[in-house]
Amino acid sequence: MIAKHFHPLIIFFPLLAIQLLIVPLLSINSVVPDLILILLVFYTLQTGQIYGTILGFILGLFTDLITGNILGSMMFAKTLSGFVAGYFYNENKKSHYFNSYLFLLIVLLCALIDSVAFTLISSFDISKNIIMIIFEQGILPAIYTAVVASLIVFFYPKRNFD
Repeated sequence: MIAKHFHPLIIFFPLLAIQLLIVPLLSINSVVPDLILILLVFYTLQTGQIYGTILGFILGLFTDLITGNILGSMMFAKTLSGFVAGYFYNENKKSHYFNSYLFLLIVLLCALIDSVAFTLISSFDISKNIIMIIFEQGILPAIYTAVVASLIVFFYPKRNFD
């Protein structure tokens, strides 16, 4: 029972290595998808809001410590994203979320919240317009993250094995 709570952490470290080493090679005009957020939304929709909020806090803390970001910036953004994703949790609709494009919409919303919160806390540039900052560093990465999350919808088993 307790071991299932460590699965996201076991997946997190290799996924963070991929996020830091390989994903920047796939960037489009310095816009990259957030694989950690996809992991967070996936496990939040499987287990619930409280678990997602705590998992977002832990994943954000580890990301801040490993990447050298301002301590608390990614932690706040991931916690907020896990909290918002938890609103979509429903025990009866778990397999429906992952087999439909609702998952992509949830990832898009959470990625938008995550990107905007992280940008406003860590790399706010006074010389740019606030609308351009939200568009360039919020909406574009959120769309790219949702496109990458479509792989989960495509490869998730159509039958419920629970």
